[in-house]
Amino acid sequence: MLDVNEIMKILPHRFPFLMVDRIVEMEPGKKIVGIKNVTINEPFFPGHFPGHPVMPGVLIIEAMAQVAGILGILTYDENDRDKITYFTGIDNAKFRRPVLPGDQLRLELEALNCKRGIWCFQGKAFVDGKLVTEAELKATFADRKTAS
Repeated sequence: MLDVNEIMKILPHRFPFLMVDRIVEMEPGKKIVGIKNVTINEPFFPGHFPGHPVMPGVLIIEAMAQVAGILGILTYDENDRDKITYFTGIDNAKFRRPVLPGDQLRLELEALNCKRGIWCFQGKAFVDGKLVTEAELKATFADRKTAS
């Protein structure tokens, strides 16, 4: 549905901090599914952990937040999409299994509600159909031109 080049038109993130390779499903305002291919070439693996590479949980959450940001931005009217996402909160994060080089993260986000400009999302990350991480995320969106 969206490849990495289209994702980079939406998100300001770039290597090494872009954590989404592809969007495979989306229903604007409701849900989205993104893919992150985890390779041994990731810049964090040499230090996390030497001899036993494990993707940091905080980066799995960041990948979820980026996918949620894509959903939020693409939910706006096409003429009003020049937005930047600010991650504002996280609740009930649970890390169930390690994510290793060679894994493919399937990041499933569902928009729960939007109150006073704060979006709430339920996020789940899977590897081979098994839940590895889940969390409730909160974000807000601002115009890029006035965000500084």
